[in-house]
Amino acid sequence: MRFKLSITVLMFIFAAQSALAQLDPFSDYDISDELWNITFIKVDPNLGDDYLEGLRDSWVAANKVAVELGQIEEFHMYRSQLPQSGDVNLFLVVKFANSSKLDPNKEEYDKFMKAWGTANEDSTREITKNYPAMREITGEYLVREITLK
Repeated sequence: MRFKLSITVLMFIFAAQSALAQLDPFSDYDISDELWNITFIKVDPNLGDDYLEGLRDSWVAANKVAVELGQIEEFHMYRSQLPQSGDVNLFLVVKFANSSKLDPNKEEYDKFMKAWGTANEDSTREITKNYPAMREITGEYLVREITLK
């Protein structure tokens, strides 16, 4: 009986400590206005450079236009140095100034399509036809930076 009572008391002590240790947003940490869209991709063996070539002419080219138009802040690609180490070996990252940049906006869409042009739209459609045979998208995340105070 004393053992059960001791275990119960210990559980309450641990629960109380956990409750006291909780942080409060804005007073204990800041949350960025900026958002990062991170796409996790598993590129098939020996197709990494072929896939990068396609990305150069589609994803990179489109993001350059979006940066010029102020629709995104920046973009990056990261490739694992251990390509067979798990479910992801390529990360595509796009940084947005804030969540309003993700809202549907016909004016911004029209600006992008005018800058991108029909020729690029057609070539991108052709390039991306091969993507499913080269890779698998294993996840996509929309994250904000947390800064502890």
